[in-house]
Amino acid sequence: MTEQLATTPSQTVGPYLHIGLDWSDYGRHVVPAGTPGAFWIRGEVFDGAGQRIPDAMIETWQAGPDGRFDHPDDPRGRVYGFRGFGRSDTRLGEYAIHTVHPGPVPGPQGAQAPHLDVSVFARGMLHRVVTRLYFPENVAANAVDPVLSAVPAQRRSTLVATAEPGGYRFDVYLQGEGETVFFDV
Repeated sequence: MTEQLATTPSQTVGPYLHIGLDWSDYGRHVVPAGTPGAFWIRGEVFDGAGQRIPDAMIETWQAGPDGRFDHPDDPRGRVYGFRGFGRSDTRLGEYAIHTVHPGPVPGPQGAQAPHLDVSVFARGMLHRVVTRLYFPENVAANAVDPVLSAVPAQRRSTLVATAEPGGYRFDVYLQGEGETVFFDV
């Protein structure tokens, strides 16, 4: 007779999140330093009281400049060579991802504007939250993006990065005033 053990309860992301971040310098670079057209996306993560969260983690996933993925599930066929994945913590006050502009991605409801998928992990959360980052210069593509168009007009700005020297700024607000739009995935 085998002993049946109880299920371990869910745990929130705790104070040891930083253990999984030891490779964060590598993870911050979606593309190598010196890649033509590369830039930084930087930002902070804030809680419901507007306080900076010093131990959050951001993960990004994106298509390459041609709108293709180095992934076997890309319906147009896998294109090898562009990792598309970035990871950064907020231990130094902000996260930072070094990348290039993604291309538009075809979808069942029309082309999706160039964007990054963004996952946020932070203490007190049982599960990650997922959002998107769109680029401000893609006004026409953003206007017809099927996902961005589904977001109420007054909240869309929470998904559009701000241009700044050397790249973009994208702050994430988990709750409260200016809460970032999150998607149920």
